[in-house]
Amino acid sequence: MNKAPQTALAEAVAKYYSDPLGFVLFAFPWGETGSALASADGPRKWQWDFLEWLGKEISERRFDGRAPVAPIQAAVASGHGIGKSALVAMIILFLMSTRPHAKGIVTANTGDQLRTKTWSELAKWSKLCVTRDWFKLSTSKGNLSLVNVLSPDTWRCDAQTCREENSESFAGLHAQNSTPFYIFDEASAIPNKIWEVSDGGLTDGEPMRFAFGNPTRNQGRFFEAFHRQRHRWHTAQIDSRKVAGTNHQQLNAMVSDWGEESDYVRVRVRGLFPSAGDLQFISHLDVKAAQTRADTGAVDWSAPVVLGVDVARFGDDRTVIYPRIGRDARSFPPNVFSRLSTMDTVHRVLEQVELFCQLGRPVRAIIVDGVGVGGGVVDRLRELGHSVHEVNGGARARDDRSFANRNAEMWAAMKAAISDGGLRLPVMRELADDLTGREYGFTDRHQLRLEKKDDMKKRGLASPDLADALALTYAVPVSDAVPTETIQSLKDVASYDPYA
Repeated sequence: MNKAPQTALAEAVAKYYSDPLGFVLFAFPWGETGSALASADGPRKWQWDFLEWLGKEISERRFDGRAPVAPIQAAVASGHGIGKSALVAMIILFLMSTRPHAKGIVTANTGDQLRTKTWSELAKWSKLCVTRDWFKLSTSKGNLSLVNVLSPDTWRCDAQTCREENSESFAGLHAQNSTPFYIFDEASAIPNKIWEVSDGGLTDGEPMRFAFGNPTRNQGRFFEAFHRQRHRWHTAQIDSRKVAGTNHQQLNAMVSDWGEESDYVRVRVRGLFPSAGDLQFISHLDVKAAQTRADTGAVDWSAPVVLGVDVARFGDDRTVIYPRIGRDARSFPPNVFSRLSTMDTVHRVLEQVELFCQLGRPVRAIIVDGVGVGGGVVDRLRELGHSVHEVNGGARARDDRSFANRNAEMWAAMKAAISDGGLRLPVMRELADDLTGREYGFTDRHQLRLEKKDDMKKRGLASPDLADALALTYAVPVSDAVPTETIQSLKDVASYDPYA
C-alpha cells in the first residue's frame, strides 16, 4: 500500500465527517466514462435530500468523541424501485470511511433479502468507492461483514438475520468514542424484539438508526415511527412514480390493475401504510368505527348475555372473561387475570354469572376455550351443574369449505360483527391491538386460516387474549328467543342448556 496517497485520501475523506452528500459525490465515479455510474451525475433527488438532512443532523450534535449525543433516527417508507438499498450502501460506506472504529449492524426482513439485495448492493457500491482498499468485504452466506483491514475487531459492520432468537446480537455496539449504527431494510417485518434490543445501542457515542421499507403493516415499530413515535424520527413517505429512474410503465400498470386507493398500490407504489394492513385480518378503521359507534342508551337486555372465556395456557398469557350482550361488547368490559389456577378461573366465571343473575339477566351461554388447561375449567363448571359449551379452536370448522378451523370461523364471525354488524366496542388500546394485530392467509383448499399465536409472538406481538375471548362469544350461535323470565336464579342457569 502506497502510504502517501492513502494519507492524502484519509485527509480528504476526513473533511466529509459531517457532510455525507459531499462524501458520496466525492467517493464514487459519477459520470465517468466506462464506470457503472457513467450515466449518472449524482444520487437521485430523494437520496440527495436525505443525505443533506443527515449532514445537518450531524452538524447540530457536534459530537466531540467523548460525551454521547442524542441519536439520529430516520425512517423512509416507499414504493418499489426507488433505490433504498443503494442509499443503504452509501450510508454504510460514508459512516465506515469517515469514522474510525465505527460499528454497525444491518438487518432485513429475511435472510435472502439481506444477502441477495441489501448486501449485494453494498458489494457493488463498495467496489466503486475510493476507500475500497481500507476494507475487506465478505459475502459468504455465514459471514456478511465489512471490516477495516487494520482494525477488524473494532471497526466493522455486520449483517445479522432478524430472527428473535438472534436478538442479543443487536445489543449495545460499544462504540462510545465513535458511531454505533443500525440499518433495518424492509423494516415493517423486523420483529419488535429486535427493535427493543437495538434501543440499548443508542446510548453511546454518536448513535444512528435508519429504517427503510415498504409500509406493509399497520402495527409494529416501523409503523410507530410514523405515528406514535414520530416526534423522535425524521420520516419520509415516497411515491415511486415521483422518483426518476423507476419503471413508470410498470408502476402505472399496477395502479390501473388495482386502483389508486387500493392497499396494494398504497404500499407498493405510493409508500403509504395500508388502510387494513397487507395481511391484516381486521382493519384499524373498522375497530375505530366500532369503538366510536354511538350507544343506543340503556343496555338492551332483550339480547342474550354470553360469556367468552379464554383460559391462559402459558406464563405470559392471561385469562380473559368477556361478556357480550347482543351487539354490546362495551357496557361490561373484559375481565383480565394473570396466573389464575383452574379453580380460581372457575370462581371468576361464577362471579360473572352471579353478577348478571343479580341484574335479573342470567347468562345464556358460557363458551370456554377447552384446549389444554381450559378443559379443567369446563369440567369443573359442568360438575357444578352449569351448561358450558367447549370450543377447540384447532378443530374442524362447521363450515369447513370456507374455514381451516373453528378459530378462523369464530374470528370471521367477530370480524363481520365489527365491520357491519353494529358491534360496539370499548375504547381500549390493548383490545384494539389484539383485534388488528393478527394476520391471515389461505390453505391450498382456499380455506381462511389465521396466523398462529407463536408466529405473532415472533413478530413481537402479544397473545391476542382479549380478542380471543370476544371471538369465543361468536363460536356458537345463541338464539335470542329463549324467554329470560324462565331463568331467574343460579340454580336455573345451572340446569338450563341453550343448545338442547
